Amino acid sequence: MKSASLFEIVAARCWNVLNEGKTFTPVFVLSVFLIANGFTVDPLQFGQALLVTLPLFVVHYIFDFPLHLRWFLVVPLAAFVALSSHWNNGLLVWALGLYAFFTVFFWGTLYYHLRIGTTWWNFTRIWKLFLKNTDSTSGNVFEQLPKVFLLLLVFDWVYGALGGGVAVQSPAGGFAGWIESFGTLYAGFVAVVTLYSWLVHRLFFTWKPKEYEDSTSNAQVAEAKAKRVVVIVIDGCRKERFEEADAPFLNHLRRTGVYYHQMETVYPARTVVCFSSMFTGTYPREHGIQSNMVWKLGVRVESIFDKLKQQGKKGVLFGCAHLIDAFGDYVESFTAVEKNDIVDHKIMARAKEIMRRENPDLMVIQMIAVDQTGHSRGVMYPEYLEKIKESDRLIQDFYEWMDREGILEDTVVVVMADHGQGNGIGGHGHLDEGERFVPFLINGPCIQQGMEVKEHRSIVSLAPTIAYLLGVPFPDYSRGPVLVEAIGTVHSEGVTA
Repeated sequence: MKSASLFEIVAARCWNVLNEGKTFTPVFVLSVFLIANGFTVDPLQFGQALLVTLPLFVVHYIFDFPLHLRWFLVVPLAAFVALSSHWNNGLLVWALGLYAFFTVFFWGTLYYHLRIGTTWWNFTRIWKLFLKNTDSTSGNVFEQLPKVFLLLLVFDWVYGALGGGVAVQSPAGGFAGWIESFGTLYAGFVAVVTLYSWLVHRLFFTWKPKEYEDSTSNAQVAEAKAKRVVVIVIDGCRKERFEEADAPFLNHLRRTGVYYHQMETVYPARTVVCFSSMFTGTYPREHGIQSNMVWKLGVRVESIFDKLKQQGKKGVLFGCAHLIDAFGDYVESFTAVEKNDIVDHKIMARAKEIMRRENPDLMVIQMIAVDQTGHSRGVMYPEYLEKIKESDRLIQDFYEWMDREGILEDTVVVVMADHGQGNGIGGHGHLDEGERFVPFLINGPCIQQGMEVKEHRSIVSLAPTIAYLLGVPFPDYSRGPVLVEAIGTVHSEGVTA
Protein backbone atom coordinates (compact mmCIF):
# COMPACT_ATOMS: atom_id res chain seq x y z
CA MET A 1 0.00 0.00 0.00
CA LYS A 2 1.27 3.47 -0.90
CA SER A 3 2.04 6.14 1.67
CA ALA A 4 0.21 9.43 1.44
CA SER A 5 2.04 11.59 -1.10
CA LEU A 6 2.92 15.25 -0.52
CA PHE A 7 0.13 16.10 -2.98
CA GLU A 8 -2.39 14.08 -0.94
CA ILE A 9 -1.25 15.71 2.31
CA VAL A 10 -1.70 19.19 0.82
CA ALA A 11 -4.97 18.19 -0.88
CA ALA A 12 -6.34 16.84 2.40
CA ARG A 13 -5.63 20.18 4.07
CA CYS A 14 -7.28 22.07 1.21
CA TRP A 15 -10.32 19.79 1.36
CA ASN A 16 -10.67 20.54 5.06
CA VAL A 17 -11.27 24.19 4.18
CA LEU A 18 -14.43 23.10 2.35
CA ASN A 19 -15.31 20.23 4.66
CA GLU A 20 -15.17 21.98 8.02
CA GLY A 21 -18.21 24.18 8.58
CA LYS A 22 -16.36 27.13 10.11
CA THR A 23 -14.10 27.63 7.10
CA PHE A 24 -16.66 26.62 4.49
CA THR A 25 -19.15 29.37 5.37
CA PRO A 26 -17.07 32.45 4.41
CA VAL A 27 -15.49 30.74 1.40
CA PHE A 28 -18.87 29.65 0.05
CA VAL A 29 -20.59 33.00 0.70
CA LEU A 30 -17.97 35.04 -1.13
CA SER A 31 -17.78 32.51 -3.97
CA VAL A 32 -21.55 32.54 -4.48
CA PHE A 33 -21.62 36.34 -4.56
CA LEU A 34 -18.87 36.46 -7.19
CA ILE A 35 -20.46 33.74 -9.33
CA ALA A 36 -23.93 35.27 -9.12
CA ASN A 37 -22.48 38.60 -10.25
CA GLY A 38 -20.51 37.06 -13.10
CA PHE A 39 -17.18 37.98 -11.48
CA THR A 40 -17.78 41.58 -12.58
CA VAL A 41 -17.77 43.20 -9.14
CA ASP A 42 -15.92 46.42 -8.44
CA PRO A 43 -12.79 45.39 -6.49
CA LEU A 44 -12.79 48.47 -4.24
CA GLN A 45 -16.45 48.19 -3.33
CA PHE A 46 -16.10 44.44 -2.85
CA GLY A 47 -13.23 45.04 -0.44
CA GLN A 48 -15.18 47.72 1.43
CA ALA A 49 -18.22 45.45 1.70
CA LEU A 50 -16.01 42.66 3.01
CA LEU A 51 -14.52 45.01 5.61
CA VAL A 52 -17.98 46.03 6.80
CA THR A 53 -19.34 42.47 6.98
CA LEU A 54 -16.17 40.94 8.47
CA PRO A 55 -17.40 41.20 12.09
CA LEU A 56 -20.48 39.17 11.17
CA PHE A 57 -18.30 36.55 9.46
CA VAL A 58 -16.19 36.36 12.62
CA VAL A 59 -19.26 35.86 14.85
CA HIS A 60 -20.42 32.97 12.66
CA TYR A 61 -16.92 31.49 12.68
CA ILE A 62 -16.64 31.59 16.47
CA PHE A 63 -20.08 30.24 17.26
CA ASP A 64 -21.09 26.79 16.09
CA PHE A 65 -24.80 26.12 16.42
CA PRO A 66 -24.77 22.42 17.35
CA LEU A 67 -27.78 20.13 16.98
CA HIS A 68 -31.03 21.87 17.99
CA LEU A 69 -29.24 25.21 18.44
CA ARG A 70 -29.15 25.60 14.66
CA TRP A 71 -32.85 26.50 14.66
CA PHE A 72 -31.90 29.69 16.53
CA LEU A 73 -30.13 30.84 13.34
CA VAL A 74 -33.50 31.67 11.76
CA VAL A 75 -33.99 34.61 14.16
CA PRO A 76 -31.07 36.83 12.99
CA LEU A 77 -31.98 36.10 9.35
CA ALA A 78 -35.59 37.13 9.89
CA ALA A 79 -34.53 40.19 11.92
CA PHE A 80 -32.20 41.45 9.20
CA VAL A 81 -34.83 41.09 6.49
CA ALA A 82 -37.37 42.91 8.65
CA LEU A 83 -34.99 45.77 9.52
CA SER A 84 -33.48 46.28 6.07
CA SER A 85 -36.39 45.19 3.86
CA HIS A 86 -33.66 43.65 1.69
CA TRP A 87 -34.19 40.42 -0.21
CA ASN A 88 -32.55 39.04 -3.33
CA ASN A 89 -34.30 36.00 -4.79
CA GLY A 90 -31.74 35.46 -7.53
CA LEU A 91 -28.79 35.47 -5.14
CA LEU A 92 -30.41 33.02 -2.75
CA VAL A 93 -31.42 30.70 -5.60
CA TRP A 94 -27.78 30.68 -6.69
CA ALA A 95 -26.74 29.82 -3.13
CA LEU A 96 -29.25 27.00 -2.81
CA GLY A 97 -28.39 25.54 -6.21
CA LEU A 98 -24.62 25.69 -5.71
CA TYR A 99 -24.95 24.24 -2.21
CA ALA A 100 -27.02 21.31 -3.53
CA PHE A 101 -24.49 20.78 -6.32
CA PHE A 102 -21.52 20.88 -3.93
CA THR A 103 -22.97 18.52 -1.33
CA VAL A 104 -25.01 16.04 -3.36
CA PHE A 105 -23.14 15.84 -6.64
CA PHE A 106 -19.57 17.09 -6.14
CA TRP A 107 -18.99 15.78 -2.62
CA GLY A 108 -21.58 13.01 -2.26
CA THR A 109 -21.14 11.50 -5.72
CA LEU A 110 -18.09 12.63 -7.74
CA TYR A 111 -15.69 12.95 -4.81
CA TYR A 112 -16.65 9.63 -3.22
CA HIS A 113 -16.63 7.84 -6.58
CA LEU A 114 -13.14 9.05 -7.48
CA ARG A 115 -11.65 8.59 -3.99
CA ILE A 116 -13.24 5.39 -2.67
CA GLY A 117 -15.19 3.94 -5.60
CA THR A 118 -18.76 4.70 -4.47
CA THR A 119 -21.41 4.18 -7.16
CA TRP A 120 -22.14 6.99 -9.65
CA TRP A 121 -25.76 6.71 -8.47
CA ASN A 122 -24.92 7.72 -4.91
CA PHE A 123 -26.79 11.00 -5.34
CA THR A 124 -30.07 9.06 -5.29
CA ARG A 125 -29.48 8.23 -1.61
CA ILE A 126 -27.13 10.83 -0.25
CA TRP A 127 -29.44 13.82 -0.73
CA LYS A 128 -31.72 12.30 1.90
CA LEU A 129 -28.77 11.71 4.21
CA PHE A 130 -27.62 15.33 4.00
CA LEU A 131 -31.06 16.49 5.13
CA LYS A 132 -30.63 14.43 8.33
CA ASN A 133 -27.04 15.50 8.93
CA THR A 134 -26.25 17.46 12.11
CA ASP A 135 -22.46 17.42 12.32
CA SER A 136 -20.00 20.33 12.25
CA THR A 137 -19.12 20.03 8.57
CA SER A 138 -20.25 21.97 5.52
CA GLY A 139 -22.83 19.21 4.95
CA ASN A 140 -24.93 20.38 7.91
CA VAL A 141 -27.75 21.77 5.76
CA PHE A 142 -29.85 23.46 8.43
CA GLU A 143 -26.86 25.14 10.05
CA GLN A 144 -25.09 26.20 6.88
CA LEU A 145 -28.02 27.58 4.86
CA PRO A 146 -29.30 30.10 7.47
CA LYS A 147 -25.72 31.31 8.01
CA VAL A 148 -25.09 31.53 4.27
CA PHE A 149 -28.39 33.30 3.53
CA LEU A 150 -27.85 35.91 6.25
CA LEU A 151 -24.25 36.66 5.30
CA LEU A 152 -25.11 36.81 1.59
CA LEU A 153 -28.01 39.20 2.12
CA VAL A 154 -25.97 41.45 4.41
CA PHE A 155 -23.04 41.47 1.98
CA ASP A 156 -25.34 42.16 -0.97
CA TRP A 157 -27.07 44.96 0.96
CA VAL A 158 -23.78 46.64 1.85
CA TYR A 159 -22.30 46.19 -1.61
CA GLY A 160 -25.44 47.55 -3.26
CA ALA A 161 -25.56 50.54 -0.91
CA LEU A 162 -21.99 51.40 -1.85
CA GLY A 163 -23.06 51.68 -5.48
CA GLY A 164 -22.25 48.22 -6.71
CA GLY A 165 -25.81 47.04 -7.28
CA VAL A 166 -29.34 48.13 -7.99
CA ALA A 167 -31.04 46.69 -4.90
CA VAL A 168 -30.13 49.60 -2.62
CA GLN A 169 -29.75 53.24 -3.53
CA SER A 170 -26.18 54.37 -2.96
CA PRO A 171 -25.85 57.25 -0.51
CA ALA A 172 -23.80 60.28 -1.39
CA GLY A 173 -20.19 60.10 -0.42
CA GLY A 174 -19.54 56.40 -1.12
CA PHE A 175 -18.13 54.50 1.82
CA ALA A 176 -18.20 57.48 4.18
CA GLY A 177 -21.78 58.16 3.14
CA TRP A 178 -22.73 54.55 3.85
CA ILE A 179 -21.21 54.78 7.33
CA GLU A 180 -23.15 57.96 8.01
CA SER A 181 -26.44 56.56 6.68
CA PHE A 182 -26.37 52.96 7.84
CA GLY A 183 -23.37 52.54 10.17
CA THR A 184 -25.21 52.93 13.48
CA LEU A 185 -28.05 50.60 12.46
CA TYR A 186 -25.66 47.95 11.17
CA ALA A 187 -23.31 48.17 14.17
CA GLY A 188 -26.29 47.70 16.46
CA PHE A 189 -27.43 44.67 14.46
CA VAL A 190 -23.99 43.03 14.66
CA ALA A 191 -23.79 43.72 18.40
CA VAL A 192 -27.21 42.17 19.01
CA VAL A 193 -26.37 39.10 16.87
CA THR A 194 -23.12 38.67 18.83
CA LEU A 195 -24.88 38.91 22.19
CA TYR A 196 -27.68 36.64 20.96
CA SER A 197 -25.19 33.99 19.81
CA TRP A 198 -23.33 34.14 23.12
CA LEU A 199 -26.53 33.81 25.13
CA VAL A 200 -27.80 30.88 23.08
CA HIS A 201 -24.57 29.01 23.72
CA ARG A 202 -24.40 29.99 27.38
CA LEU A 203 -27.98 28.97 28.15
CA PHE A 204 -28.67 26.04 25.84
CA PHE A 205 -25.35 24.40 24.95
CA THR A 206 -25.51 21.83 27.74
CA TRP A 207 -24.24 18.55 26.29
CA LYS A 208 -20.50 19.10 26.02
CA PRO A 209 -18.78 16.23 27.88
CA LYS A 210 -17.68 17.00 31.41
CA GLU A 211 -13.90 17.14 31.63
CA TYR A 212 -11.56 15.65 34.22
CA GLU A 213 -10.16 18.68 36.05
CA ASP A 214 -7.10 17.11 37.68
CA SER A 215 -4.03 15.51 36.18
CA THR A 216 -3.81 11.73 36.05
CA SER A 217 -3.30 10.66 39.64
CA ASN A 218 -5.17 7.40 40.22
CA ALA A 219 -2.09 5.25 39.56
CA GLN A 220 1.68 5.40 39.82
CA VAL A 221 3.80 4.18 36.93
CA ALA A 222 6.14 1.40 38.01
CA GLU A 223 7.61 -1.47 35.99
CA ALA A 224 5.98 -2.39 32.71
CA LYS A 225 2.91 -4.58 32.85
CA ALA A 226 3.19 -5.49 29.15
CA LYS A 227 5.90 -5.65 26.54
CA ARG A 228 3.82 -4.04 23.82
CA VAL A 229 0.47 -2.32 23.23
CA VAL A 230 -1.39 -2.52 19.92
CA VAL A 231 -4.30 -0.11 19.43
CA ILE A 232 -6.63 -0.78 16.49
CA VAL A 233 -8.98 2.14 15.83
CA ILE A 234 -12.06 1.37 13.72
CA ASP A 235 -12.59 4.96 12.66
CA GLY A 236 -16.18 6.16 12.94
CA CYS A 237 -17.63 2.95 14.36
CA ARG A 238 -21.02 3.60 15.93
CA LYS A 239 -21.32 1.68 19.20
CA GLU A 240 -24.79 0.18 18.85
CA ARG A 241 -24.07 -0.85 15.26
CA PHE A 242 -20.83 -2.45 16.46
CA GLU A 243 -22.81 -4.45 18.98
CA GLU A 244 -25.38 -5.48 16.34
CA ALA A 245 -22.85 -6.55 13.72
CA ASP A 246 -21.75 -10.09 12.87
CA ALA A 247 -18.36 -9.83 14.60
CA PRO A 248 -17.57 -13.14 16.33
CA PHE A 249 -13.86 -12.46 16.87
CA LEU A 250 -14.37 -9.04 18.42
CA ASN A 251 -17.08 -10.56 20.61
CA HIS A 252 -14.54 -13.19 21.65
CA LEU A 253 -12.09 -10.44 22.64
CA ARG A 254 -14.88 -8.78 24.62
CA ARG A 255 -15.71 -12.00 26.48
CA THR A 256 -12.07 -12.77 27.29
CA GLY A 257 -11.09 -9.20 28.12
CA VAL A 258 -12.75 -6.01 29.36
CA TYR A 259 -15.48 -4.11 27.50
CA TYR A 260 -16.49 -0.53 28.30
CA HIS A 261 -20.14 0.39 27.78
CA GLN A 262 -19.82 4.14 28.37
CA MET A 263 -16.51 5.15 26.83
CA GLU A 264 -17.11 8.75 25.77
CA THR A 265 -15.37 10.67 23.01
CA VAL A 266 -14.44 14.36 23.17
CA TYR A 267 -16.01 17.51 21.73
CA PRO A 268 -15.84 18.30 18.88
CA ALA A 269 -15.86 14.68 17.74
CA ARG A 270 -13.63 15.12 14.69
CA THR A 271 -11.01 12.50 13.80
CA VAL A 272 -7.85 14.58 14.33
CA VAL A 273 -9.30 16.08 17.52
CA CYS A 274 -10.16 12.65 18.93
CA PHE A 275 -6.80 11.08 18.08
CA SER A 276 -5.05 14.07 19.66
CA SER A 277 -7.02 13.58 22.88
CA MET A 278 -6.55 9.81 22.82
CA PHE A 279 -2.76 10.04 22.65
CA THR A 280 -2.12 13.12 24.82
CA GLY A 281 -4.64 12.25 27.53
CA THR A 282 -6.21 15.70 27.49
CA TYR A 283 -8.74 17.95 25.78
CA PRO A 284 -8.74 20.21 22.70
CA ARG A 285 -8.41 23.39 24.78
CA GLU A 286 -5.01 22.11 25.94
CA HIS A 287 -3.63 20.09 23.03
CA GLY A 288 -4.76 22.78 20.58
CA ILE A 289 -6.37 20.66 17.86
CA GLN A 290 -9.91 22.01 17.52
CA SER A 291 -11.04 20.40 14.25
CA ASN A 292 -9.72 18.47 11.27
CA MET A 293 -8.68 21.88 9.95
CA VAL A 294 -5.35 22.36 11.77
CA TRP A 295 -4.02 25.93 11.60
CA LYS A 296 -0.84 25.28 13.58
CA LEU A 297 0.72 21.87 13.01
CA GLY A 298 1.40 19.56 15.93
CA VAL A 299 -0.23 19.04 19.31
CA ARG A 300 1.09 21.64 21.74
CA VAL A 301 1.49 19.25 24.69
CA GLU A 302 3.39 16.00 25.16
CA SER A 303 1.96 12.87 23.59
CA ILE A 304 2.47 9.24 24.55
CA PHE A 305 4.77 9.00 21.52
CA ASP A 306 6.99 11.72 23.03
CA LYS A 307 7.13 9.90 26.37
CA LEU A 308 8.06 6.61 24.73
CA LYS A 309 10.84 8.28 22.75
CA GLN A 310 12.22 9.92 25.90
CA GLN A 311 12.45 6.47 27.50
CA GLY A 312 14.17 4.87 24.53
CA LYS A 313 11.01 3.18 23.33
CA LYS A 314 9.15 3.55 20.04
CA GLY A 315 5.58 4.38 19.09
CA VAL A 316 4.18 4.34 15.55
CA LEU A 317 0.82 5.71 14.41
CA PHE A 318 -0.15 4.15 11.08
CA GLY A 319 -2.90 6.39 9.77
CA CYS A 320 -4.19 8.76 7.11
CA ALA A 321 -2.62 12.03 6.01
CA HIS A 322 -4.83 14.13 8.35
CA LEU A 323 -3.06 12.71 11.41
CA ILE A 324 0.34 14.04 10.28
CA ASP A 325 -1.01 17.50 11.16
CA ALA A 326 -1.21 16.48 14.82
CA PHE A 327 1.64 13.98 15.32
CA GLY A 328 4.15 14.72 12.56
CA ASP A 329 6.99 12.22 12.20
CA TYR A 330 5.36 9.70 14.52
CA VAL A 331 2.85 9.01 11.74
CA GLU A 332 3.53 6.46 9.05
CA SER A 333 0.85 7.37 6.57
CA PHE A 334 -1.23 5.49 4.03
CA THR A 335 -3.10 6.83 1.05
CA ALA A 336 -6.83 7.25 1.56
CA VAL A 337 -7.40 7.39 -2.19
CA GLU A 338 -8.34 3.74 -2.51
CA LYS A 339 -11.41 1.64 -3.22
CA ASN A 340 -13.33 1.25 0.00
CA ASP A 341 -13.74 -2.51 -0.47
CA ILE A 342 -9.99 -3.08 -0.34
CA VAL A 343 -8.54 -0.17 1.64
CA ASP A 344 -8.62 -1.88 5.07
CA HIS A 345 -7.19 -5.07 3.57
CA LYS A 346 -4.20 -3.07 2.35
CA ILE A 347 -3.92 -1.18 5.64
CA MET A 348 -3.69 -4.38 7.69
CA ALA A 349 -1.23 -5.96 5.27
CA ARG A 350 1.03 -2.91 5.49
CA ALA A 351 0.64 -2.85 9.28
CA LYS A 352 2.25 -6.30 9.38
CA GLU A 353 5.23 -4.97 7.42
CA ILE A 354 5.62 -2.03 9.81
CA MET A 355 5.44 -4.32 12.85
CA ARG A 356 8.18 -6.52 11.41
CA ARG A 357 10.39 -3.60 10.41
CA GLU A 358 9.97 -1.28 13.39
CA ASN A 359 9.11 -3.69 16.22
CA PRO A 360 7.41 -0.80 18.09
CA ASP A 361 6.44 -0.81 21.74
CA LEU A 362 3.23 0.97 20.76
CA MET A 363 1.56 0.29 17.42
CA VAL A 364 -1.57 2.25 16.49
CA ILE A 365 -3.53 1.25 13.38
CA GLN A 366 -6.35 3.32 11.91
CA MET A 367 -8.92 1.40 9.85
CA ILE A 368 -11.05 3.74 7.71
CA ALA A 369 -13.55 1.71 5.65
CA VAL A 370 -16.32 1.76 8.29
CA ASP A 371 -16.09 5.54 8.62
CA GLN A 372 -16.08 6.05 4.86
CA THR A 373 -19.06 3.77 4.40
CA GLY A 374 -21.01 5.74 7.00
CA HIS A 375 -20.19 9.03 5.30
CA SER A 376 -20.97 7.90 1.78
CA ARG A 377 -23.82 5.42 2.28
CA GLY A 378 -25.20 6.09 5.76
CA VAL A 379 -24.87 4.27 9.08
CA MET A 380 -28.37 2.78 9.17
CA TYR A 381 -27.98 0.69 6.02
CA PRO A 382 -26.70 -2.90 5.61
CA GLU A 383 -23.43 -1.75 4.01
CA TYR A 384 -22.32 -0.26 7.32
CA LEU A 385 -22.80 -3.53 9.21
CA GLU A 386 -20.99 -5.38 6.43
CA LYS A 387 -17.95 -3.13 6.88
CA ILE A 388 -17.89 -3.83 10.62
CA LYS A 389 -18.07 -7.54 9.81
CA GLU A 390 -15.12 -7.07 7.41
CA SER A 391 -13.18 -5.27 10.15
CA ASP A 392 -13.79 -8.21 12.47
CA ARG A 393 -12.27 -10.66 9.98
CA LEU A 394 -9.26 -8.43 9.28
CA ILE A 395 -8.54 -7.89 12.98
CA GLN A 396 -8.78 -11.62 13.58
CA ASP A 397 -6.30 -12.24 10.76
CA PHE A 398 -3.92 -9.64 12.20
CA TYR A 399 -4.26 -11.05 15.73
CA GLU A 400 -3.52 -14.59 14.52
CA TRP A 401 -0.57 -13.30 12.49
CA MET A 402 0.88 -11.67 15.63
CA ASP A 403 0.45 -14.97 17.44
CA ARG A 404 2.30 -16.90 14.71
CA GLU A 405 5.09 -14.31 14.67
CA GLY A 406 5.52 -14.42 18.44
CA ILE A 407 4.47 -10.76 18.67
CA LEU A 408 1.28 -11.42 20.60
CA GLU A 409 3.08 -12.72 23.67
CA ASP A 410 2.97 -10.14 26.48
CA THR A 411 1.02 -7.78 24.20
CA VAL A 412 -2.10 -5.84 25.18
CA VAL A 413 -4.59 -5.24 22.36
CA VAL A 414 -7.09 -2.38 22.39
CA VAL A 415 -9.88 -2.20 19.80
CA MET A 416 -11.88 1.02 19.82
CA ALA A 417 -13.37 3.85 17.80
CA ASP A 418 -12.29 7.48 17.93
CA HIS A 419 -15.88 8.68 17.61
CA GLY A 420 -19.25 7.31 16.59
CA GLN A 421 -21.38 8.46 13.68
CA GLY A 422 -24.70 10.22 13.60
CA ASN A 423 -27.70 9.70 11.38
CA GLY A 424 -27.65 11.04 7.85
CA ILE A 425 -24.23 10.94 6.22
CA GLY A 426 -22.64 9.42 9.28
CA GLY A 427 -21.56 12.82 10.43
CA HIS A 428 -19.65 13.45 13.63
CA GLY A 429 -18.63 16.54 15.53
CA HIS A 430 -21.60 17.87 17.45
CA LEU A 431 -22.21 14.67 19.51
CA ASP A 432 -25.54 13.77 18.01
CA GLU A 433 -27.19 10.40 18.64
CA GLY A 434 -24.68 7.65 17.90
CA GLU A 435 -21.58 9.86 18.14
CA ARG A 436 -20.88 10.26 21.85
CA PHE A 437 -20.07 6.74 23.11
CA VAL A 438 -17.66 4.46 21.30
CA PRO A 439 -16.89 0.73 21.39
CA PHE A 440 -13.81 0.07 23.52
CA LEU A 441 -12.35 -3.30 24.47
CA ILE A 442 -8.99 -4.26 25.94
CA ASN A 443 -7.49 -7.74 25.98
CA GLY A 444 -4.18 -9.26 26.94
CA PRO A 445 -2.26 -11.36 29.44
CA CYS A 446 -2.35 -8.68 32.16
CA ILE A 447 -5.98 -7.75 31.52
CA GLN A 448 -8.99 -8.98 33.48
CA GLN A 449 -11.15 -11.57 31.76
CA GLY A 450 -14.89 -11.37 31.17
CA MET A 451 -15.39 -7.95 32.75
CA GLU A 452 -17.88 -5.33 31.59
CA VAL A 453 -17.45 -1.78 32.88
CA LYS A 454 -20.67 0.24 32.86
CA GLU A 455 -19.39 3.36 34.61
CA HIS A 456 -18.54 6.44 32.58
CA ARG A 457 -15.04 6.68 31.12
CA SER A 458 -13.39 8.87 28.47
CA ILE A 459 -11.03 8.25 25.57
CA VAL A 460 -8.57 10.64 27.25
CA SER A 461 -7.76 7.66 29.51
CA LEU A 462 -6.08 5.84 26.62
CA ALA A 463 -2.69 7.63 26.77
CA PRO A 464 -2.16 7.28 30.54
CA THR A 465 -3.28 3.65 30.41
CA ILE A 466 -0.73 2.92 27.67
CA ALA A 467 1.94 4.70 29.74
CA TYR A 468 1.01 2.65 32.80
CA LEU A 469 1.14 -0.62 30.85
CA LEU A 470 4.50 0.17 29.25
CA GLY A 471 6.09 1.63 32.38
CA VAL A 472 6.73 5.16 31.08
CA PRO A 473 5.72 8.51 32.66
CA PHE A 474 2.35 9.99 31.81
CA PRO A 475 2.26 12.75 29.18
CA ASP A 476 2.65 16.11 30.93
CA TYR A 477 -0.95 17.29 30.50
CA SER A 478 -2.60 13.88 30.91
CA ARG A 479 -5.94 14.16 32.71
CA GLY A 480 -7.61 10.82 32.03
CA PRO A 481 -7.53 8.28 34.86
CA VAL A 482 -5.69 5.04 34.15
CA LEU A 483 -8.13 2.21 33.44
CA VAL A 484 -6.79 0.31 36.45
CA GLU A 485 -9.97 -1.74 36.86
CA ALA A 486 -9.10 -3.55 33.61
CA ILE A 487 -5.58 -4.49 34.65
CA GLY A 488 -5.26 -7.67 36.67
CA THR A 489 -2.60 -10.16 37.66
CA VAL A 490 -0.08 -10.93 34.94
CA HIS A 491 0.21 -14.58 34.04
CA SER A 492 2.89 -14.40 31.35
CA GLU A 493 6.44 -15.24 32.31
CA GLY A 494 8.85 -12.33 32.44
CA VAL A 495 6.35 -9.51 32.81
CA THR A 496 5.94 -7.83 36.16
CA ALA A 497 2.50 -7.57 37.74
